[in-house]
Amino acid sequence: MKTLFLIAARNLLANRRRSLLLGGAIATVTAILVLLSSLSNGMSETMLRVATTLSTGHLNVGGFYKMTTTDASPMITEVPKILEAVKGLGDEVSGVVVRGRGWGKLVSDHGKQEGVLVGIDVATESSFREVVTLTDGSFDALQEPGSCLIFAGTAERLEVKAGDDLTLTAPTLRGAQNTADCRVAAIAKDMGMLSSFSMFVHHDTLRSLYQMKPDQSGAVHIFLRDPAKAEDLAAKLRTALAGSGFRIMDPVPEPFFRKFQSVAREDWSGQKLDVTTWSDEMAFMRYTLQTFSLLTVVFVTILLGIIILGVMNTLMMSIRERTREIGTLRAIGMHRPSVLVMFVFEAFLLSLGATVAGSLAGSALVLALDAAKLPVSKGFQMFLMSDTLHLQVDVQTAVIAVVSIATVTTISSLLPSWRAARKPPVTAMQAN
Repeated sequence: MKTLFLIAARNLLANRRRSLLLGGAIATVTAILVLLSSLSNGMSETMLRVATTLSTGHLNVGGFYKMTTTDASPMITEVPKILEAVKGLGDEVSGVVVRGRGWGKLVSDHGKQEGVLVGIDVATESSFREVVTLTDGSFDALQEPGSCLIFAGTAERLEVKAGDDLTLTAPTLRGAQNTADCRVAAIAKDMGMLSSFSMFVHHDTLRSLYQMKPDQSGAVHIFLRDPAKAEDLAAKLRTALAGSGFRIMDPVPEPFFRKFQSVAREDWSGQKLDVTTWSDEMAFMRYTLQTFSLLTVVFVTILLGIIILGVMNTLMMSIRERTREIGTLRAIGMHRPSVLVMFVFEAFLLSLGATVAGSLAGSALVLALDAAKLPVSKGFQMFLMSDTLHLQVDVQTAVIAVVSIATVTTISSLLPSWRAARKPPVTAMQAN
């Protein structure tokens, strides 16, 4: 085997041009796969960071309260009792935030904006200050009742700046339209699709707008040490809440604002809690990632198919050019299996070296692009949820790319190698 390995290595060196061309193609496919997977990982990481800052925890206890069987309000009652149930998750929880939820309208002298109203106590949310970047105003001003934070796109539509007054309108639980004065405390940089319809209001102001009692709110956001455990802990929390006497909605992997109509049609009244994960609340964005991942697989598969054909054609050409060499090796005692292994070794060495080089080159390119903080257009910002390009190298994906592409290209060499091994020694030696 050692001799066959050395012969295969020398043959690759003897045909440097062909080896470099084919190896370069394999390396390019590997680098593209690493680059696209890093973009997907960066999008997922940014989505999780932004989503768990603006609109969801890793785990959420929300729900609906129905005064009658035909209405639905995004409200939870007996919040202290819910928080006691959350304590049952133990050390899995890294933090808990209580926020208001609603749907309303901000009105200025120049325009209006409908969207999700989020009641926030910014003094208790240090991560909010770390993720959200202000362009005007201050977070301290947002701690005062009657204040709100809006994003740059909303401020542009309403033609307002920090310190300007707005009117906030929303329907109460009983269906009446209520209003409240709201001063713009801060304006933040846009953060993609979520920021285009999210408006943050001081929690007490939102509570007053919806005429909530002290033990009522919109949702409890739970942050986990390991977000990957969200699904399992959601099932555990549903059991704990049911044991505390709450009625629990059946799990549906959709954000709360898409459930209004279906809940309104259901024949019940009172309170029902809805336990969701961050993935459920971001389902409309998850489809974007899934589509991108699918396109990546299709694109790389097509390129890999082209490379496989290239490997097979290259080996066929090599075999034709080396027919006399094959005959000589057979004549001096090399058996057919050894000839086959020799050519397979050539393909293996070429593909392994090329995939490792492509993976390293792709990873270096990813790190360079991420460090460059390249700006992206507003259209892409809606989906990337960032105004700069963010890529995240995944070592596991890079290793899988090396192993899978090297394996596939090596397997593709079996047919031409088998044909080379079947050549009779006398016929091979007499070939022109």
